[in-house]
Amino acid sequence: MSGNSTYKPRSAFMQWLERRLPIGGFIHSSFVVYPTPRNLNYWWTFGGILTFMLAVQIVTGIVLAMHYTPHVDLAFNSIESIMRDVNYGWLLRYVHQTGASMFFGAAYIHMFRGMYYGSYKEPREVLWILGVILLLLMIVTGFMGYVLVWGQMSFWAATVITNLFSAIPVVGDSIVTWLWGGFAVGNPTLNRFYSLHYLLPFVIAGVVVLHIWSLHVVGQNNPAGIEPKSAKDTVDFTPYATIKDSYGLILFCILFAWLVFYIPNYLSHPDNYIMANPAQTPAEIVPEWYYLPFYAILRAIPNKLLGVTALGASILILAFLPWLDTSPVRSGRYRPMFKFFFWVFVVVCIGLGYLGSNQPVGWYVFFARLFTLYYFAFFLIILPVLGLVESTKPLPSSIDDSIAPAKA
Repeated sequence: MSGNSTYKPRSAFMQWLERRLPIGGFIHSSFVVYPTPRNLNYWWTFGGILTFMLAVQIVTGIVLAMHYTPHVDLAFNSIESIMRDVNYGWLLRYVHQTGASMFFGAAYIHMFRGMYYGSYKEPREVLWILGVILLLLMIVTGFMGYVLVWGQMSFWAATVITNLFSAIPVVGDSIVTWLWGGFAVGNPTLNRFYSLHYLLPFVIAGVVVLHIWSLHVVGQNNPAGIEPKSAKDTVDFTPYATIKDSYGLILFCILFAWLVFYIPNYLSHPDNYIMANPAQTPAEIVPEWYYLPFYAILRAIPNKLLGVTALGASILILAFLPWLDTSPVRSGRYRPMFKFFFWVFVVVCIGLGYLGSNQPVGWYVFFARLFTLYYFAFFLIILPVLGLVESTKPLPSSIDDSIAPAKA
């Protein structure tokens, strides 16, 4: 789906290089004349925002790693030293810390947009599965980075989460021992997590390349959920999409900067500013906000093995979405019943996040179980049945026709 490049280098050097490594033509066909559906809205800017945030996290992470000491006796103080003694260390740390939240927030919006507009349906199944793999890698990388702070919440989160693997029959205890590097969370654990946290962002970058490659093969979905049929349905990626994406990125960066400079610790737990103490358990152990929905699902089920299974299934089930949704219509715009159940699903996910931040007692347990039931029912029951019984609205004949009322 890359555009037909008309790129012709002007300088003798670029002509020489293009004959041997046609990188200029590749960039021109993929990011300049690449045909983009003309009806894309601002929800599509989050793909570019995520690429930007990944670059921010990698760059700031590399610099922070130069000053961080992965040892249980020195890790916490090395973070404090970065904040106080390294030139602009406080800024690097806050950008990296807040950037993780912004990264996950943009990823969730990107995912919900894909679900609403049916971006997982044929021929984009592989594109969607790569996105689920990216989400899983982000979750693992973010958790390991959270542990590196070696505050109270970091230490006990590592203890609780790694202990979950002990619920796996036969091999569970061996996995926990391997993760810890011993028989308790300690220095080997910190070194393992530090190494993997440094490595995995580059793995994420590699999967992002595959994700973008897949996107350029099958083409972008659009709000109408129909394929381009003529040149009138598309515009060149540059300048049309790049200007729109740049504007969305600027607005996103304004929010990002506001969080970094005014309330950098708003999304963090105050107990993480207390050095890790294995002998003192915090009053409540709460993960970062972007894990709370999954944490609520885990705690909603009293059986440890079933809870861990539900936790893993809540992520992995997303990969099967292209086959669970049986409707031939992609976009939620033309699916009235789907639209209702989808927005209930969004509210349920937000509700699970709220419940995950509270103690599992009383009504919280009831609603956590109710929301968990709806979460899985949405994928396993509602979507398959809707494809059989839903009466959809008529689809426009082309992308150009879908925006005709707006043009009029």
